[in-house]
Parts: sequence; C-alpha cells; structure tokens
Amino acid sequence: METLIVAGGEIDKNDLRKYRREHEGYNIIAVDKGLEELERENIIPNHVVGDFDSISKKILKHYQSNSQIIFHKYNPEKDNTDTDIAIQLAIQLQSSSIIIIGALGKRMDHAIANIHILKKALDAKIPCQIVDAYNKIYLIKEKYTLYKDAIHGKYISLIPLTTEVKGITLKGFKYPLEKYSLPIGVSLGISNEIVEEEATIELEEGILIVIESRD
Repeated sequence: METLIVAGGEIDKNDLRKYRREHEGYNIIAVDKGLEELERENIIPNHVVGDFDSISKKILKHYQSNSQIIFHKYNPEKDNTDTDIAIQLAIQLQSSSIIIIGALGKRMDHAIANIHILKKALDAKIPCQIVDAYNKIYLIKEKYTLYKDAIHGKYISLIPLTTEVKGITLKGFKYPLEKYSLPIGVSLGISNEIVEEEATIELEEGILIVIESRD
C-alpha cells in the first residue's frame, strides 16, 4: 500500500487535496503538527507519530477520541526526528511507495535532515519522495528514467549525497554527461533540463539527490 506522510512544515492545501483525491487508498501517517493540516481538510490518518509538543491540544484530543487511529508518542528528547520515525514506520508497514509533504519550510536544518533520511527508504528499496508546490526530491543509486510530460518542473538538479558519485551518464538532457564523476561541493548538476520525451540518469557508484523543480 502507498503511504502519505504529512509532516509539520509548509503544506500547500491543494497538494494535500490532490493526493487525497488521486490516491484515496493511501495509508496516512500524520507527523505531530501535520495533524492540524489534516484537521483543516477533515482527513482521518491511520497513524500519528511525534512528541506532540507543537500541536494544538484541542485537535490532539479530538483525534485521540477516534479509536481507529494508532498514536505513537515519543519523548521530546529523542535521537530521531518525528519525520525520521514516520519513515521508519512506513517501512515497517511494508509500503509500496512513500510520499512526504510538509517536510520543507522555514527550518533549513529539518529540511536537510529530511532529505538525508530518505536514504532509509532507498536502502529498503521503497520509492520515497518529498514533494511541495515547487519541488519533488528523491534519491537514486541506479539507472532512473524521467518522462518530460510527467516531471514536477522543468529543472532537474543532481546533487551528490555521498562524497562522490561516479560514472554519471545523462541522456535526453540539455547538458548530457558521459561517465562523469561528480564530487560533493560541485554545482555542475544544478538546473539541467529534459529536451527529449524521456531522459535517463545512469550512475556506477554513489547516491544522487534528484530535485525536479520549478520557479
């Protein structure tokens, strides 16, 4: 089953409505303050995770009265972020894919951490992406195909997650590459564009952050 994680960052209500409409069978995990966004749209999650230090007590009490919702409460002084815990739960639930909204926002430390913890889903071989109004972010470590009519935005950026990503070959892009090694700290992979109906990213070693974005 697909899983939608609703975190506590900035959420476009149209995105939330879109995922609810297009993927009605989603397993929904609310992450702490993300529960407030669900309440505004009258959406009932399957699970709620967090330390519940930033959510309205009234909204929390309202959802706790629903015996069908499973709550996972953690001590605020914990080693993992709430979103990290939600991803681990989605993996335990044997999700076929994971979409995370509300994982980006004003707190850059949380945003960067949320991108890094996508690796847990990658290691579990579960497609996982962070999505907001302007970006779709995911990790790859093997050949990946993108379709021009299905991308989130016109710009495709590739950023190393590992110290170096070796043997990158890009086909169907405005700026192609042939077995190029991209080290961390180099901006060469920013703002490429797809110029054919489909484009492929191949790599021999390492992990890439892929960001489909629009202005």
